[in-house]
Amino acid sequence: MGIAPRMAAVPVPVQALGEFSTDVVTGLSLPGQRELPSKYLYDEVGSALFDVICLLPEYGLSRAGARLLQRHSAEIVERLPVPVMVAELGSGSGQKTRWLLEALAHRQRVNYYPIDISGSALFRCQQELGQMDRVSIVGFERAYLDGLQEVAARRRNGQRMLVLFLGSTIGNFDRPAGDQFLREVRATLEVGDYLLLATDLEKPRAQLELAYDDPAGVTAAFNMNILARINRELGGDFDLSRFEHTVRYDENERRIEMHLRSKIWQNVSIRKAGFRFHLREGETIWTESSHKYNPQEVICMGERTGYRCENQWFDSEWPFAQNLFFAV
Repeated sequence: MGIAPRMAAVPVPVQALGEFSTDVVTGLSLPGQRELPSKYLYDEVGSALFDVICLLPEYGLSRAGARLLQRHSAEIVERLPVPVMVAELGSGSGQKTRWLLEALAHRQRVNYYPIDISGSALFRCQQELGQMDRVSIVGFERAYLDGLQEVAARRRNGQRMLVLFLGSTIGNFDRPAGDQFLREVRATLEVGDYLLLATDLEKPRAQLELAYDDPAGVTAAFNMNILARINRELGGDFDLSRFEHTVRYDENERRIEMHLRSKIWQNVSIRKAGFRFHLREGETIWTESSHKYNPQEVICMGERTGYRCENQWFDSEWPFAQNLFFAV
């Protein structure tokens, strides 16, 4: 087996460092329901905690996605043109991507571009995949669309692109925003490119609530870490003992929500942002949503946003789908 070079990493632009502060102030200033963008859950600590969540018996989502890739990667790859470059949105550690890269590397040398807002996640991706034969890796510490545009600029004549969005992260968007995101991805692609989209499917409410509020408290620690991150990076003075992790299921929207509930009336300041605000007892900060789908809905979502669904693969243990979209 040949030894692949260590993953090259394209540094994050300096201007992106101020976006965290701006997004935090904007979200915490919203009337009615304060929010924090879920992408900021994934710093070094949050990414490590999420890796633990994926091992919990209550959270079957990640294992379902991995099972599907392990079983069907060869079939997925057979549907792709050659040569093809691979970009992954929100790669995390890249562990689940190994099956696809191995299958593709039997056909061609692979240029793999993981895109993640977390530098620590990209480092773990290099550790996980950096020694694969016939696979070269260049990581981008970027937001999804910014990174994808940079990857697209590296396309060679005649080369197709496969975009991976494997963590069912599309569910973190409201449905209209999810459609808009898929359209923006499609705008970066060319006709004949592919998108492999993972979607978590509808399941009983009790099962969902347990998955997002596990008895061991790992998800609670993951959620609470976003406040700790604001303290560390922006000089916040959140007292984490004054908050509790809560989950809600919205039947109409078919989504599970994670919130941080204030136990008491309190003032909070964020020094580096020059921002102060107060929270009432019982008021929440909404940190993440996870929408659930049915299979036909996913096909229609693709058709609305510039794709044709070529195939769907379903897990039998945890309702979950991998959906291969063709850019039309």
